[in-house]
Amino acid sequence: MKIIVGLGNPGLRYRRTRHNFGSIVLGALARSRRLGFRRGKHRCTRAMGRIGKEEVLLIRPQTYMNLSGRCVAPLLRESGSSVADLMVVCDDVNLDLGRMRLRRGGSAGGHKGLASIAQHLKTQAFPRLRLGVGEPPEWMDMMSYVLGAFPRGEREVVNQTIARAVQALETWVYYGIEEAMNRFNQQPAPGVDNS
Repeated sequence: MKIIVGLGNPGLRYRRTRHNFGSIVLGALARSRRLGFRRGKHRCTRAMGRIGKEEVLLIRPQTYMNLSGRCVAPLLRESGSSVADLMVVCDDVNLDLGRMRLRRGGSAGGHKGLASIAQHLKTQAFPRLRLGVGEPPEWMDMMSYVLGAFPRGEREVVNQTIARAVQALETWVYYGIEEAMNRFNQQPAPGVDNS
């Protein structure tokens, strides 16, 4: 079974924030597959279904970001899946808005959700899809920025990124991490003219 985790903070207050980009993408993937989320064990909402022949479990932790591992680690153990079958989707301030980066593993890079998952799994070797949200302007602190909503002027790029992220996740399920990295890590960000 493939497990895809969309990181974010629980509650309506955070629903459309940059820090919930992973959860937003997971919602779009679920809608595209007509899957509904229900409350699950270990403080999460979950949806189960298929992508092609693969059984998939979509997870949205209902803990705060820095406690995400408390939900993900027991669910992974109970599923019998390996860390290679886990994909974590999260925001990344070190990537420009619209950029995406798939990786087999690596450091948390300052992301508290990834750090919590790594701590609870006792490994950093799990695949992740990082979604660029860009850096905050000089006058804004990091916390206010990531907990702020995407402004109206960014929504077109955000929507294009969501669509590409859903395709990247489906590619990972169908063909594996290498193919997904080859296809999506090199693509230009939406709205970027490379001519």
